[in-house]
Order: sequence, then C-alpha cells, then structure tokens
Amino acid sequence: MAALVLATTSGFGSSGPGKKELQKQNMQLRSLVDSLLLVIDSLQLRGEVPTDLAADSLSVATTSGPIVQEQSMERTDSLMREWFEDKRFQDYLPYAQALDSTALKTQVSEELIIKRLQEMNSFINLPYNETVRNYIILYSEVLPVTMSKVLGCSSYYMPIFEEAFARYGLPLELKYMAVIESNLNPVAVSKAGAKGIWQFMYQTARRYGLAINSFVDERMDVVKAADAAARYLRDAYEVFGDWNLAICSYNCGPGNVRKAIQRAGSHDFWDIYPYLPRETRGYVPAFVGAMYAMTYYKEYGLVPEKTELPVAVDTFHVSRNLHFKQLSEYAGIPLEPLRALNPQYLHDIVPGGDSSYVLNIPVQYSSNFIAADTDSLYSHRAGELLNAQLIKNIKDSGNEVRISYRVRSGDYLGKIASKHGVTVAQIKKWNHLRSDRLRTDQILYIYKKGSGPSVRTSHATAQRSSNIYIVKEGDNLYNIAKSYPGISAQNIADYNNISGSKIRPGMKLKIPTK
Repeated sequence: MAALVLATTSGFGSSGPGKKELQKQNMQLRSLVDSLLLVIDSLQLRGEVPTDLAADSLSVATTSGPIVQEQSMERTDSLMREWFEDKRFQDYLPYAQALDSTALKTQVSEELIIKRLQEMNSFINLPYNETVRNYIILYSEVLPVTMSKVLGCSSYYMPIFEEAFARYGLPLELKYMAVIESNLNPVAVSKAGAKGIWQFMYQTARRYGLAINSFVDERMDVVKAADAAARYLRDAYEVFGDWNLAICSYNCGPGNVRKAIQRAGSHDFWDIYPYLPRETRGYVPAFVGAMYAMTYYKEYGLVPEKTELPVAVDTFHVSRNLHFKQLSEYAGIPLEPLRALNPQYLHDIVPGGDSSYVLNIPVQYSSNFIAADTDSLYSHRAGELLNAQLIKNIKDSGNEVRISYRVRSGDYLGKIASKHGVTVAQIKKWNHLRSDRLRTDQILYIYKKGSGPSVRTSHATAQRSSNIYIVKEGDNLYNIAKSYPGISAQNIADYNNISGSKIRPGMKLKIPTK
C-alpha cells in the first residue's frame, strides 16, 4: 500500500502542480487501485496468472496452461450480457446477470415442461433444473417481441445452419445457439467486438478462415460464418467429448472450460457449473430455453413476425468490382435486399477485382442480373462509385491489421494513444470503453494508422442535416430505414453510435440525409 499512499500525496506539495499533472496522477492512481483489485481477483482464482491472448485456441484445452478469467470476459462471443442491460430485461431481472438466483413464474406446470423436453428427442442431452426452467420462461413468455422477430427470420437462416451442421455430421440442434448469440442478426456487434450472426471475435474468425479486410468481413457472411461455427464446435467436441461442454467452449473459450473441469474434478456440466465464468454459466441453460421456445412457440401464442427476407436466393460469383448501386440503378435490384443478403460487404462493394466473391440476389431479381449487359452494368457510374482513388482510400482506411496491447501498471489512455499515434477517442471506440478507466493486463485493440474497423457509412461522412424518428414498439433498424430512400439500417446505427441493432421504444434516432 506504500505506493498507493505516495500516489495520493505526492501531487499536493507547496509547488502546486498544474491541472495536467493532477490528471496524470489521478490516472496513475486509478491504475494502481485496479492493480490491487486484480491481485485480489488473482488470489481468488488460486494464484493463476494471465497467459498470452493468442493462447486461447483449441490446442490450449489439451495443455495444462491456465487461462485467466479476465480474458474470457474480453473474448465472450455472445450478446447475452448486452441483453441483460436492456430495460426490458431489468424489469424482470433486477440482478441483470443470470437466472440462477431467482425463480420466474409461469402458468405452465413443471411436469408439462419436462414432458415437452423429452418429446423433443434431442441428440444433445438437455439438462433440466430451476435455472433451465427460468430460461425456458424467459424465451417463451418474457420476450414475445424479440422472439417473434427471431421466429420470423428463422425460416431463412435455420436451413443455412442445418446444411452447415449436416455437412460435418453434427447435431442440427446446434443451430439454436445463433439465437442466444445474436437474435439471428447478421450484423450484430457485441461490446466485446464480436460480430455477425455467430458472434465471432477477430482472432477466432481468422483462425477458422473467415476473411476480414477493408472491403469484406465474413463474420457477417451468414453461410461462411455458419460453416466456421460448425467447424469450431466439431473441434471442441473432439476435445471435450460432450456437447454441453463444447457449447460452453463456444462462449468462453476452451481454456476456461478445461480450467473448470480441473477444479471440479469432473466432466459433468452441472459439476463444473460453479467454476465457469459467471457470464458462461447460463449459456447451456439459455440454449435449452431457446430451443424449447423455438419448438413450442405456438403453444405460447407467439407469432412469427413478417420478414422482408426472400423465400429463395440465387448466388452468383463476381470477379470484377461491383457496387450495389450499379445493380440497383442499372439492373433494377433494390438496395435493401442486396444489403440484407450480403452484409459482409462493408461499403456496398463486391471487391471482385482482387478475388472471386459470392453475391446473393433474391430469386425474383436474378433474371435481371442475368439479362443485364455485362459491360454496361460494370461501367455504370463506375467513375464515381468505383474510381481508383476511392478504392485506394478504402484499402488504406481500415484493413483490420491491428495491435493487441496489454495494459501495464502506470498506463493511461493518453499515454497509450500518444505511443501509437492515435487518439483517446479512437481507442475508446475500438474497444467499446465507456470510461477512461483501465485494468492492468487488460487487452486493448489498436489499429494501424488509426484507421479502425471499416463501416459501411461513418458518422463523419454523413451530412449534417438529419431527420428525427421516435422509435415505436416493434420497430427495428431495418424497417425504419425502409422509410428513408437511400438510407440503410447500418447508416442509422453508425449515425447514432448504436452498437449492433439495439433500440428501444421512445428512443430518438437521427436519420442522416443523403
């Protein structure tokens, strides 16, 4: 504690330090306090020490190296924590963390719930206890609006997932994991930086072959992300030999699951349950709850929301740069379906000039694409939409080549920003930080040249004038955007600094004007 006392007194001598010096000392003091808290946490974790970020791979699960819980929080491939911060959840869940410490009420008898679970004939063992029961109630009764939306788009997404899991001989029930990951939102972005319908973190996505560059982020490619998720789960099952543990691994990483197994001296999910990271404990129960609700939604009066997603899609391989507006204006294919079916293209551009990429088109418009004169289509407004300088700017702006920086004792955001030639605001945005507080050994992502992840349209490029829209019950960004020609759901999210697609009734949204 000597260092802590010194830090609180050394800045208040008769010389009267300036404001900047006091701010610097305050940041250093915060870091020291956080360091002490980390020591306490480490003692509670039986003296385990942090390992390198790259160690969280499937190979770690077969080694004896410990994985610290702090890293599991940083890598959580799930939106569950974000869900629980939503006001709708807080009305029902004041603890806003997990459903293992209370009991939700339902008119459906426990005997009927158990009978229904048994009749689902799942290849995966579906555990049942009070925690699982709570998640069943949560998905079946507490969240009717959310689940109606999920059910509405499931007819399009679930067959894609089933095909991916069948390809690797995996249980098809695993498809329901996407519900707890993203609510079946292909452009979901978590506070931890996970993206897409399967919520892949950057390193895990790259490890499983998903391309991420300034034009494309295949974490948001529904087909390729589903294939990567299937391969991850296949590998996890080979390590653990149990589907519930493999599912846990998807949420917190295999290292944390192995650590829980070692502590519990058991491979049974409920035996290791108390030793899992808190945010992971509810993952398997949530999986069971989502699967139950998606199976018995009619019994609970849930009605799938009408979706704009097409019944059928044709895929084409594109080997030249192609802008969505060329397709829209020359071939008569609406922009929004193109964006909804091809969210992986960050700037509305299929970068076929570098490689061959897949383009998804609603089947009713595929004939438009086939009939269009190829040279005329690709040359339409190409000088404006695909000029060499624009392509160069995109390539230079954010290809996600990044640094993983581990916070050291005495670090503060200003110091780190100065060292890497970026701004504090950029670091906070890239790492979803709400305050300037840092923790020793915390991992920060810093992008070269300060570029950061690419987005389809940034707030900075939007015009200053805007409309105001007040969110209504049942609204989503996609439906709101349809009322404003030329504006996408991503435009609105970027303009309002919204993470993912999280909006609530009464919220005022600024709609950028083109």
